[in-house]
Amino acid sequence: MKILIVCEFSGIVRDAFREHRHDVWSCDLLPTERPGPHYEGNVMDIIHDNWDMMIAHPPCQYLTCTANRSFKNNPERWKKRLEAILFVWELWTAPIKRICIENPKGVISTHIRKPDQYIHPYQFGHPVSKMTGLWLKNLPLLKPTKKVDPEWVYPVSGGKRMSKLHANTASNNNIENKKIRSRTYQGIADAIAAQWG
Repeated sequence: MKILIVCEFSGIVRDAFREHRHDVWSCDLLPTERPGPHYEGNVMDIIHDNWDMMIAHPPCQYLTCTANRSFKNNPERWKKRLEAILFVWELWTAPIKRICIENPKGVISTHIRKPDQYIHPYQFGHPVSKMTGLWLKNLPLLKPTKKVDPEWVYPVSGGKRMSKLHANTASNNNIENKKIRSRTYQGIADAIAAQWG
């Protein structure tokens, strides 16, 4: 199959599919971290190139519910949220037979439709809780491959529990933290490639 992995600079999902001998390209505005087929630029430049499948990871900065409090009396953020939703809509309606869009819980559910399923890394061998929605078109639900217990930390004594990922990569506009949070876990990438490839 000819597969496009959108908004992926890490090459993790791309390389998982390449292990199954598919023609796979990643695409991002950033250069790839791993050598391999990668288009550095706007996905709309190549989205009509006869792909059989697309896995898309649109940036969640303006789509997630986590940042809702920052939208109050902030028309600039609302504008960026609308642009983000329109980008997701362009991906979802692309002329590609099989599509998966992944994103945390957020406004895609309100403005486009609810996800087909939610997954966590701890269902695929990583002891991390990170609820991620999958919007699927002509693809089956992703089956968990290796359930483990999530690890929790309490950053503030007596405070709310958090996954280590979220505790160690606070969302404070730190570019490196954003990159860490956006990388797909290898167990999820392997499951996607094995089950959908």
